[in-house]
Amino acid sequence: MQSKKSAKSNLENYNRLFILLGLVLALLVAYIAIEHKTMEDANDMIMAYTTNMSDDEEDIPETEQEIEEIKPDEKKAPPPPVLEEIEVVEDDEEIEETVIESTETNEDEEVVIEEIEEVEIVEEVIEDVPFSIIEDVPVYPGCKGNKKALRDCLSKSVQKFVSRKFNVDLAQDLGLTPGKKRIFVMFKIDKHGNIVGVRARAPHKRLEAEAKRVVSLLPKMKPGKQRGRAVGVKYSLPISFIVQD
Repeated sequence: MQSKKSAKSNLENYNRLFILLGLVLALLVAYIAIEHKTMEDANDMIMAYTTNMSDDEEDIPETEQEIEEIKPDEKKAPPPPVLEEIEVVEDDEEIEETVIESTETNEDEEVVIEEIEEVEIVEEVIEDVPFSIIEDVPVYPGCKGNKKALRDCLSKSVQKFVSRKFNVDLAQDLGLTPGKKRIFVMFKIDKHGNIVGVRARAPHKRLEAEAKRVVSLLPKMKPGKQRGRAVGVKYSLPISFIVQD
């Protein structure tokens, strides 16, 4: 005989519902357990922090300091200076007093005016200047032009004058060895344009004398100038000639 069951009394139809309820219950229990654990840990941390704070606090004893009352009228006086030992030395030397006489005059005194001596002003003396560096060269008679032209004209005129006046036959009569000979002549054109201080150096004394004679015959020139003042000008002149066999 087959038994009949109603659909309502069949519990198999509620398996899903039971499973869901069981799952929800398990989740609820787990949630409650986790919350409880978290609260305990938080309480432990708060208690530990509070304990540390209480340990760090030190009892600071209260100190009382007496403050001296300073009156405005009372001031500390500075310490007295230390005096070094002073040695008294007797002064035996007499001090001469200097009497300053008054320079003022009255009406009764006679005023004497001393004569003023004239002081001679000495002009700056410029020494003789070599011909090579003179600013304004001496001017040979008949020379014209600028400074360079006057310099060249003087040199050529002096050489021409000496070669014309010099006794060339004298060298042949002195018995000198054949060849080229030189005579060095030095002289000065003074600040008045005159030829002075003639000196010569030659292979023979008679040649030196002849050179001095010829150079002394040079005409008077316009003197050379340095810084606008007439000065003596040093001049050197080489004379060359050839002695033949």
